[in-house]
Amino acid sequence: MTEGAEIHQTLQSNRTDAARTSPLRAVETDSGPAETASCESEEPDHQEEESSTFPEVQHHSSAGPEDSGHVAPEGGWGWVVVAATVLVLALTLAFPSCIGIFYTDLQNDFQASNTETSWVPAIMMAVLHAGGPLCSVLVERYGCRATIIIGGILSGLGMAASSFAQTMVELYITAGIITGMGFSLSFQPSITMMGHYFVRRRAFANALSSTGTALGLSTLPLLANYLLSSFGWRGSFLVLGGVLLNCCVCGAVMRPLGGKPKTEARTGRTDNHHLKTNCLSVHQEREGLKGRLRATLSTVMPFLRRHMAFDLLCSNPYFCAYALGVSWMMLGFVVPLVYLVPYATAYGMEQDRAALLMAILGLINIIVRPATALVFGLPRFRGSHCFAYLFATAVLINGLSNCICGIGTSFSVLLAYVIVFGFSMSLVGSLLFTVLMDTVEMSRFPSALGLISIMESIMLLLGPPLAGILVDATRQYAYVFFACSITGSTAGLFIMLSFYWLDRKKDREVKSSSTHKDTNTLKPSIKMTIDCDYSPVPLHSKNDRDRETDV
Repeated sequence: MTEGAEIHQTLQSNRTDAARTSPLRAVETDSGPAETASCESEEPDHQEEESSTFPEVQHHSSAGPEDSGHVAPEGGWGWVVVAATVLVLALTLAFPSCIGIFYTDLQNDFQASNTETSWVPAIMMAVLHAGGPLCSVLVERYGCRATIIIGGILSGLGMAASSFAQTMVELYITAGIITGMGFSLSFQPSITMMGHYFVRRRAFANALSSTGTALGLSTLPLLANYLLSSFGWRGSFLVLGGVLLNCCVCGAVMRPLGGKPKTEARTGRTDNHHLKTNCLSVHQEREGLKGRLRATLSTVMPFLRRHMAFDLLCSNPYFCAYALGVSWMMLGFVVPLVYLVPYATAYGMEQDRAALLMAILGLINIIVRPATALVFGLPRFRGSHCFAYLFATAVLINGLSNCICGIGTSFSVLLAYVIVFGFSMSLVGSLLFTVLMDTVEMSRFPSALGLISIMESIMLLLGPPLAGILVDATRQYAYVFFACSITGSTAGLFIMLSFYWLDRKKDREVKSSSTHKDTNTLKPSIKMTIDCDYSPVPLHSKNDRDRETDV
């Protein structure tokens, strides 16, 4: 028994030593596969880390309330969110229009041309829309509420700093880049948050919130004109910077639907994250430049898909047509808002009456947008697919209305232009986000909005300067409005025809698939009938009488 026990103990110790030394030998002889396996094994942990570290993604950016397990309230605190969104849109989207009030004073103070002065609202509007990807990252990291507050602080500081500008370049940086970025961080999260609070009444909520732009168009020009006459453009910019800080108050009431994120997982898996980073660095050193490029692309492509939705341009033809049409529309959509006051004053109209035209434009929006909200909120419009065609028709009318402004310069002619332009503009603003939400899933809406914003920003950056070049070359403002008429009408026709062609193509595919399915269901029944008619009588099932006959 003693010898057997010693032999058994010796075998166990040998097995233990072998088990201890074999992994070391495996690592020494073939360290590459071991590191690869370890890196692959850490991949699920890293994915779990991402999903547990950013739980707010399901609320604020990548999923709607129905996707994140939260039911949309369809009211309640959602109406407070709508009211806050109205004020945010009034202070952000409508703000570049009041720059036209200061247009002549900026030209005289800095001795600048139309092209140089037009860069101020152009950069502001371009950065407002181009900040979509950065806004999406901040929303994913900190949530909509904190992002809106950051945007309010940036816009207020940027506008206040622009009052001390001594050159046009300083004005580009302060009023254009800093203020525009603050507008972007305030405007886009408010639209996203409202989309989480409303699903069934989404069209009504979007149309109602778009009245904020109308509210800003009707009040900000009058306020800017009063401030200009009282304090000059520098004092006006300082006061408007304080007004823009109200975006922080609006962001404070943007209460998320879910609970607070759990941050324990962020510190619990730090070692796994560092280990995976080391593994990636080892692979990059071994594979060289090709490996580094591959690793970079593997991180960039998911980022672009999450925050800019480039994949939707290829996978979703409706979104592609809508994005291209809206981007082309933006080339001349906001130019009349910048050049209407200089156009009127250049032909002898008083500054107060020119500012009154902008106020009337805003009042028309205030009247029309709530009316469209009530109409689009009716049960017959819920779940309707006609919003895209209504939007395209409104864009077409808006583009053609610019021809009225080129006919004459009297107050009555410009008033008729403002009425038609304001009515069509109200429909465009009411349906802009509704059509986008119907075109893509709500889980992809923030990234789709970021991509469209980038595309719009390019056109918004080019529109006013191109108009300034046209004015400097021809000395006629009328050509600017004719050019805007061409871009707007062609954009409306493109969206309408594209959606019509895609709908017809989809209907043909549905009909062909249904007919193919019907033929497949008929084939087994025909085969069964033939088999039943011509099935032979089995010989082995003879009865007793047949057997006697055979005998």
